Amino acid sequence: MLNAAGLPSPLWVLGTGTGVGKTHVAGRIARAWSAWAPVTYRKPFQTGVDRADHPEADASAVGGPGIHAESHILLEAPLAPLAAARREGRTLDLDGTAAWCRRPAEGRVLLEGVGGLMVPLAPGVHFLAWASYWDAPPAPPVPGSAAGACLRPMDRGRIPCVLVALAGLGTLNHTLLSAEALMLRGWRIEAVILNPGADGTDAATAAENAALLREFLPVPVEVLD
Repeated sequence: MLNAAGLPSPLWVLGTGTGVGKTHVAGRIARAWSAWAPVTYRKPFQTGVDRADHPEADASAVGGPGIHAESHILLEAPLAPLAAARREGRTLDLDGTAAWCRRPAEGRVLLEGVGGLMVPLAPGVHFLAWASYWDAPPAPPVPGSAAGACLRPMDRGRIPCVLVALAGLGTLNHTLLSAEALMLRGWRIEAVILNPGADGTDAATAAENAALLREFLPVPVEVLD
């Protein structure tokens, strides 16, 4: 069971991929937090919508009493941010977006990622590289390394996260890969959250997969009820 009260602020809600339920989890955390203090929810990148008040916009789903929901870069095509931006002839301002995320806010701050961890934002820069090194412009990729790998040393003081994943077939591989990518960049994962509602996984299978993940990961693994 997710104990939102024990999660730190600020906090990233990240996912192993698209459609795992990041916004659903963010909404639950935000609503729980709002019982104690004001909450600011920030979505730096959103694709598939053309305005902040679009009914499909994540900010519309999370916002509510005591929760101030904000969106920054909106892109109409339901694609990865880099692909959607190219359709519109746009170049995303990653430094400006990082500054937007860092603005002071009243109460607790919740940030939500976009798609999976390595969704492309700009040539050679995926989301995880940007979010891991956003206190400076992205360094050039290391020759021969994976796209988005940076020369800049890791900053272990960065904002912690929860990692949302599906609960059924395939989630063990996807979750372990995503958790390893985060930990290799020095991220603190507060919890891995399996969301059986996103893929219709039965309770027994979700519990079995959570138990297996606990054998491999040094972080709490919860099944969303």
